[in-house]
Amino acid sequence: MLVTSDLWFRYQDEPVLKGLNLDFSLSPVTGLVGANGCGKSTLFMNLSGLLRPQKGAVLWQGKPLDYSKRGLLALRQQVATVFQDPEQQIFYTDIDSDIAFSLRNLGVPEAEITRRVDEALTLVDAQHFRHQPIQCLSHGQKKRVAIAGALVLQARYLLLDEPTAGLDPAGRTQMIAIIRRIVAQGNHVIISSHDIDLIYEISDAVYVLRQGQILTHGAPGEVFACTEAMEHAGLTQPWLVKLHTQLGLPLCKTETEFFHRMQKCAFREAS
Repeated sequence: MLVTSDLWFRYQDEPVLKGLNLDFSLSPVTGLVGANGCGKSTLFMNLSGLLRPQKGAVLWQGKPLDYSKRGLLALRQQVATVFQDPEQQIFYTDIDSDIAFSLRNLGVPEAEITRRVDEALTLVDAQHFRHQPIQCLSHGQKKRVAIAGALVLQARYLLLDEPTAGLDPAGRTQMIAIIRRIVAQGNHVIISSHDIDLIYEISDAVYVLRQGQILTHGAPGEVFACTEAMEHAGLTQPWLVKLHTQLGLPLCKTETEFFHRMQKCAFREAS
């Protein structure tokens, strides 16, 4: 389980995270939302051990993080981060070597590396371009390679920073499908994003941050339906929630569900 307990973090004298108590083990997909500067990126760096809090703790499996070299190595095999910019974690010019990089450093046997790389590429729909040079890939394809590089570690928690940023509609839809497949394998995914519609659609639980504190949290439908909290956080409601709160239409989780229900209503009225 991955939890924070009274987590405080400061840059010099400025507190950025202020006593956060978060539990990411309760839901398969947890969304983190908030305006710029609310502390989402700093929280991710604390969760992965890149930053160490001045007060409180990040707890992994019920114990505070071990910040020794060995302890952080063990953590990052279980809690993997995929940054917004895939260029930050792609180092090789060929895809297979890049994805296998961490496994070779860990001394994993080559046969096992081959199997894991193949499975990860299949999971992120990258088999058809795996032999292309990385410099020839699109931004969305590079994001999928970066995710595959995290998946080969068989981490139980995957931290995704702005997974849909820079993607076209087709790429966004594909990313949602990839996240769903990752979760279907029994993993936990934590998403930090300004894509409020993504967070509403795919998350099972949401934390709304404001100035380093939890403003509200809970099920996406309940959290985003509270117009006062959204305004206070500097956020807009997801469009499906807005149709519900402003027009009184049924609250639907996905666009497909919404249009299906509208078609059923139209059919009943016509008959």
